[in-house]
Amino acid sequence: MNSSEKNIPVHNLVSEEFQVNTLENGHPENFEDIHRHNFFEIIWFKEVHTDSSLELDFESYPVKNNQICIIVPGQVFNMKLRKEKGSVLAISKEIFKEACDTEVVLANGARPFFLDEESSETGNMLISMIKQEYLGSGRVEILKAYLRAFCLIITDQITMQNTEEDDKPRIQQLVALIEEHYITQKNTDFYAEQLKISAHHLNDIVRISRGTTVKKMIAQRLILEAKRELSFGALTVKEIAFKLGFGDASYFSRFFKKHTRQNPDGFRDGKG
Repeated sequence: MNSSEKNIPVHNLVSEEFQVNTLENGHPENFEDIHRHNFFEIIWFKEVHTDSSLELDFESYPVKNNQICIIVPGQVFNMKLRKEKGSVLAISKEIFKEACDTEVVLANGARPFFLDEESSETGNMLISMIKQEYLGSGRVEILKAYLRAFCLIITDQITMQNTEEDDKPRIQQLVALIEEHYITQKNTDFYAEQLKISAHHLNDIVRISRGTTVKKMIAQRLILEAKRELSFGALTVKEIAFKLGFGDASYFSRFFKKHTRQNPDGFRDGKG
C-alpha cells in the first residue's frame, strides 16, 4: 500500500457544491467512521438525546438541543447517529469562503455553540428559506445570499469572546498561517515576518488573547495532526514523523511525549 492510500479517508461532496439535508432523513456522507471532510459542514442540532455527543479531533463534546457545530476541512470527525433531529448544510470550500468569514471560524475553533433566542429565530427562518430554494429552483446565487446571512448570525455568536478587538485580525491571520505552514515552518520568526511585526510583539498578543505562545500553537497543531494519523492507524510512527516535517523519528517521538505524556504507540494503542 502506498502512502496516498494510507491517508485518513476524506469524504467529498460528489455531485454538488452545496447540499442540504436533515439528520433524521439522511446525510450527504456517512457519519459512522473516523474521517475528514474536504468541505465545510454546518450541523444544527434541534433535538438530541441527553447523552448525545460527537468527537472532533479526539475531543468528545456533549451536544444539546439548539446547538450548532461547524466542521472544517481536514478536521477528524466521528459521531454515532441515533435519530437525532436537525439540519445539515454541506458546503464546498469555494462557496463557504464566498459566504462566510472563514478566518473567524478557523481562529475560534469548531465546537458546538448555542445561538441566542433572537439569532435562533432568524436562523430558523433562513434555514427554511435555504431548504425551500434548494428543493425548488436551486438557484446558486440565491442560496449563497441566504447562506451569507446565516453565516453572519453564526459568526456574531462565535466572536463573543474576550480577545481584544484590535488583536482579533492578527490572531485570525496567525491561525491561518500556521494551518498553511506548520509542517515546514516551526519557528516564531517566520510568522512574525509574515505579519510584519516583531516576534516579541506577536508573542505578547498571543499570550494576552490565548494564554499561550506562538511556538506552543505550532506544537499543538503538529500534535493534533499526529493524533489524527495515529488514530487512523495506517502510517508507521516513522512515516508520520517524516510527513510532519521531522527529519528524525526518535525526535518526533520525544516531541510527542513532551506534549502528551504518551509515546506515539501508546496513544495509538489507547485509541484502538
